[in-house]
Amino acid sequence: MITESIETVIIGAGQAGLATGYHLRRRGRPFVILDSNARVGDNWRAQWDTLRLYTPAKYDGLPGLPFPADKWSYPTKDQVADYLESYADRFDLPVRMRTRVEKLEPLDDGRYAVTTGEHQILADNVVVATGTFGRTPYLPDFAVDLDPAIRQLHSSEYRRPDQLKDGPVLVVGGSHSGTDIAYELAPMHPTVLCGRDPGQIPVRLEKKGARVFFPVFLFLGKHLITRRTPMGRKELHELRYHGGPMLRVKREDLIARGVERVHNRVTGVQDGRPVLDDGRVMDVANVVWCTGFRQVFDWIKAPVIADDGWPVELRGVADGAPGLFFCGLCFQFAFASMTLPGVGRDAEYVAKRIVARAKALPTVTAA
Repeated sequence: MITESIETVIIGAGQAGLATGYHLRRRGRPFVILDSNARVGDNWRAQWDTLRLYTPAKYDGLPGLPFPADKWSYPTKDQVADYLESYADRFDLPVRMRTRVEKLEPLDDGRYAVTTGEHQILADNVVVATGTFGRTPYLPDFAVDLDPAIRQLHSSEYRRPDQLKDGPVLVVGGSHSGTDIAYELAPMHPTVLCGRDPGQIPVRLEKKGARVFFPVFLFLGKHLITRRTPMGRKELHELRYHGGPMLRVKREDLIARGVERVHNRVTGVQDGRPVLDDGRVMDVANVVWCTGFRQVFDWIKAPVIADDGWPVELRGVADGAPGLFFCGLCFQFAFASMTLPGVGRDAEYVAKRIVARAKALPTVTAA
């Protein structure tokens, strides 16, 4: 086993990990960023082809580097991926790609061991920046009982309509990903969108009114809808367990496209077909599960993961495991935490706590 030591390991080279690295570099602290992908930005490149951000480029820059696009345009997922890659290059962030972390465990001396195959890094601090909701798709247990002839995709696997078979489609999940995908599929397939109505934002993103809406919305999302307020704590539960509101696609857009919108849940299988909670059996050729992700942190051996799978932390600081931090979580501090406009503030807070801890330790581990 090859072993090295460094003050801080950041796990994940997405926007949260890169922003944390930026703030540590500004403060002169040694660190390394590990990521299992081949290129910075690959998590974005793997999204469906037509995905665009829901916030204008004006607000999408990470600390120190504006987003290189017309300020009122909505960047594509590939533009975001390329921006993240250029961000890492611009600030010469020490990123190691194709490096999958298999285990993170605390040591008796207060440090952490980060294991990647035959390599081990000993670190005073570790920042887990592996994604807003995790990378493990959530699928109901009964999905395996569907007729094998039905084409099933999770939203994380969906790229474009031609992945589906001819025939009707059931899209499960009414949040923004489900509505976007149902809207895209409807011209080519009879489409049913099922699941609770999560509400919708009151403006059209591409209309000029959005230029007034976004400054107000982002102010509320950063400073009012936080874990310190009753409104924020309510929204935390909604976002983490039910998904966010419809954003680009509206209810009337679904109607205009011919999407059948039902508010029932899929609760089981009958004769190989999905069944809604009102007993309706859906005779479909395809099911797209827009049902979110499960947080899977079983590779973290520190006692900081709650029964619901989410880490026990506040603003990314896990008090139960000194030196262990998180960044990029849904509602890490505020509604905006999971967005490009909001992640920089959370990353800076985590970086400041790492610096304060380093100064308090009797010795500092050198790179």
